[in-house]
Amino acid sequence: MEGFLVALVVSFGVIFVAELGDKSQLMALTFATRFKTVPVLIGITVATAVVHLASVAIGYGLGAALPTEWISLVAGLAFLGFGAWTLRGDSLTEEEKRKAEKTSKSAIVAVSVAFFLAELGDKTMLATITLATQYGWFGTWLGSTIGMVAADALAILVGRMLGRRLPEKTIKYGAAVLFAICGLWLVLEAVTQLT
Repeated sequence: MEGFLVALVVSFGVIFVAELGDKSQLMALTFATRFKTVPVLIGITVATAVVHLASVAIGYGLGAALPTEWISLVAGLAFLGFGAWTLRGDSLTEEEKRKAEKTSKSAIVAVSVAFFLAELGDKTMLATITLATQYGWFGTWLGSTIGMVAADALAILVGRMLGRRLPEKTIKYGAAVLFAICGLWLVLEAVTQLT
């Protein structure tokens, strides 16, 4: 039970932070201007659950096949990369924005499909794979899914309250620092195991 809780809490925190300022969070804001909030959140939850289930399967398989100290080293370097990626930032292209605004299908289906496609190869998917190499698959899957949905729900709420004026630089720099701290911690842990 303790391992499950650790996986749940760590993956929730990492994915929540990773999602702040991410392209899919911007999509959530865009969809929320066209559809009601609850169908948007249901669509986000469905897509996230599917993508993160595939992510933990990949990560858990890698974790079982590779030595843990090398996984820690690669995971730490990946987290440092996620920090740099976060600093670079994400934005919606005009085509992605138009698709989100002009979708006439059911809101849940439209949001699910859009989020599923947007998350393939995204940093939250890669972070979930990385986390699953270190922690149990179920806690990682549940925590990462809840973390992403919570971050997107927060974006919708704050975006509506502040008229879409989010302190992007503060969010971006804070998320990058948290990724760097996690990355350095994992690298140091791997180096001590390898020596």
